[in-house]
Amino acid sequence: MTTAVSRGNGASNGRATSLDAVGQPASASPQMRRGHVLVVDDEPMVREVITSYLERDGYRVTSVADGAAALSWLDDGRPDLVILDLMLPTVDGLSVLAQVRKAGADLPVIVVTARGEEPDRVLGLELGADDYVVKPFSPRELVARVASVLRRSRPEPASAQLTYGPLVIDGPSREVTIDGELVALTAREFDLLAFLAAAPRRVFSRAQLLAEVWDSSPEYQDPSTVTVHIRRIRRKIEDDPDTPRHLVNVWGVGYRFDP
Repeated sequence: MTTAVSRGNGASNGRATSLDAVGQPASASPQMRRGHVLVVDDEPMVREVITSYLERDGYRVTSVADGAAALSWLDDGRPDLVILDLMLPTVDGLSVLAQVRKAGADLPVIVVTARGEEPDRVLGLELGADDYVVKPFSPRELVARVASVLRRSRPEPASAQLTYGPLVIDGPSREVTIDGELVALTAREFDLLAFLAAAPRRVFSRAQLLAEVWDSSPEYQDPSTVTVHIRRIRRKIEDDPDTPRHLVNVWGVGYRFDP
């Protein structure tokens, strides 16, 4: 049976208590080695459910109830992934995300919010969210997305270095340089660019890119996610993002990398 999580009416600054399906404290896995997740949401019930499902799947979880607490925690700690609500007290979620990306952090962030309109989704992705989940949602689907994002942000070292003129994409170091200058890319941006560049001139649809880079599909992930990430990469590697040399649209089909 799928549990749908939606936004409630209460707010609390306390930490979430992990509960099992019948409302009893869940036993944390003794291994907890899958990763450390920071959950930021002002709804106690939402934090409880997310924490419970993540801990059952072997994650270590820290939860806080507002944006200021999240930024304070991130000043001193480094989780493997952040689950971030947008509608937060003190400091809203978009401001938290913007500050994380302004610091240059490639920390994976999944936005979870009741604001599902397209402008909100696009803004969240433009600011650097790796995924976007709209309330109400299935906790099991969210856990699956956490696993997918972490898997993509911690891939096996690539063996190839791709060089296209001044643009160098180095797999082993996961670094991109232009004329020797380091380009700051998030983990997902690197994966997308490296995937396309490894198959120059081959056209991929947005559905194919969701499957290959996000390990997802249009059924679960908005295809505009790909469009937004392509736009962000163009701003970082193209001389003229409006007339790109490398990341090219193939109208009605998808995208390709031109060397």
